[in-house]
Amino acid sequence: MTNLFDVLIIGGGVSGMSCALVLGSAKNKSFVTEKKIGVFTHQKTSALQDALFNNAYGIPAGKLGSELLTESVQLLSKTYPHIKQIPNEKVLKIEGLFPEFTVTTTKNAYKTKTIVIGIGSANTFAIDGLMDYVVPHQKALPEKQRIQLKNSDHKVTDGIYVIGTLAGWRSQLAIAAGSGAAVATDILTLWNGGIQTHCHDSIR
Repeated sequence: MTNLFDVLIIGGGVSGMSCALVLGSAKNKSFVTEKKIGVFTHQKTSALQDALFNNAYGIPAGKLGSELLTESVQLLSKTYPHIKQIPNEKVLKIEGLFPEFTVTTTKNAYKTKTIVIGIGSANTFAIDGLMDYVVPHQKALPEKQRIQLKNSDHKVTDGIYVIGTLAGWRSQLAIAAGSGAAVATDILTLWNGGIQTHCHDSIR
């Protein structure tokens, strides 16, 4: 098991890819240059597969969610190729404590210091090691039987974060994207020794 990461993002939907993009954009910061970042880009169960957007900031009306999924993977690969994309693997189990986690998938096992989980709020959630954190979703209709992971400002426990609808947010693209970006900046802040940090480009 030689796959050692500083952070592994589980989920290739809106929140997961937003988190990966923000972390990727910080690549030139001194406290990020040596960090190894990976993302499981499994998208088959993403709510975006049958979504249509007319009310999302910065996205043309009539945009299909399935197109966004494909484009986000391509954008990450082209713009931040240093982030390792791990397709076609489903996470089965998380073991260990911060900063030494083992993430076991259908094909491999990975070591990581930090984990970010953004795989949606379906009640089919079944990652061994996290089931004790599962509670009914606080902002979904009860009849939908959605779930979330118990968290405080996205933090489940030391080294484990949850984003998007699985964090208890409503199913809205802008909310999911912001949730993923928020956790990315929390991780950057930790990597920067606790100094509040964000990352964006400028034309100045």
